[in-house]
Amino acid sequence: MPVDEGPTLRRRRLGAELRRCREAAGMTQEQVSRRFEWHSAKVNRIETARVSVTPRDVRDLLDLYEVGDDHYREELLNLARASREKAWWSEYRDVVRPGSYIAMESEASAVLNWEPDVVPGLLQTEAYMRALFSVHPEGDAERSVAIRRERQRRLTGDDPVELSALIDESVIHRSIGGPHVMSEQLRHLITVAELPAVSLRLLPYAAGEHPLLGASMAILCFRDAPELDVVYAEDFGQQHYIKNPDEVRHWHEGFDRLSGSCLDECETTALIKSQLSG
Repeated sequence: MPVDEGPTLRRRRLGAELRRCREAAGMTQEQVSRRFEWHSAKVNRIETARVSVTPRDVRDLLDLYEVGDDHYREELLNLARASREKAWWSEYRDVVRPGSYIAMESEASAVLNWEPDVVPGLLQTEAYMRALFSVHPEGDAERSVAIRRERQRRLTGDDPVELSALIDESVIHRSIGGPHVMSEQLRHLITVAELPAVSLRLLPYAAGEHPLLGASMAILCFRDAPELDVVYAEDFGQQHYIKNPDEVRHWHEGFDRLSGSCLDECETTALIKSQLSG
C-alpha cells in the first residue's frame, strides 16, 4: 500500500484495511467499541474515514484482531501517522471538512464531472463564481472564491488532475453575471479546453433523455485505489456520497453512456465559439 497520497485518501485506505482486519477476526463494531470502552460510533467513524486515528489506537486494534504480520502492521502504523499530516485545505477548516468533496478531490487522480446547469467549478472564472455566490451564498464569498481558485491549480500543476467535463448545451446559453461575465467565461472555456489534462464536451439539446437527467455529479477516481472511487451527486437539492463499489460502477456506466451522446471536443469548441460570435 503506497502512502504517498494526501491525508484524506490515506485515512480512507487505513479505514478500509482496519475494517477488513475486524471482519477477518469475526468481530462487530459494537464488540470492538465495548472492548475499548469507546463511544459506540467511534469504530464506524474510523472505518469510514470520518475521524483520524492515532498510531496507538491502530496498534491496539491490530492486537485485538490478532494481526501478526509485522510488515503489514508497520505499513498501517505508517499510514496512520501520515494520515494526520496537514493538507493545503487545512487553512480552510472552517468551511472544508476532512472527508468532504474538496478534501477528496484534492487527492483524486481524475474527475469525471457532469453539470446540467452551470460551468463546472474547476473551469469557472472568478467573475462567474462571484455571480453564482451572490445567488447561493456559501458562507464567506471571498473564502469560497479563494478555495475554488486553489482547487483549479491542480489542472496545471506538476501532477495535474485529469478532468473529463460533460456539460449541457444550455450552460453556454444561460447568462450568468451578465453578458460581459458570460463572454469572459466562454473564452475561458475555450482556453482551458486546450489543457492536456482537460476534456470538455457539450451535450447538445438534440440528445434528449439520458441516464443522468435531473442530477449533477462527479466521480472522483483514485489511480492506485479504484476501489476507493467516490461519486458525489446532487439531485433536487440533496447531496449524496456514494462509495459502494457496485454502485460507483453503475454511475461510471451512466457517465460513459452520457459521454457517447456528447459532441466531440472539436465540435464543442466550435459551438462555444459560435455562441461568442452570435
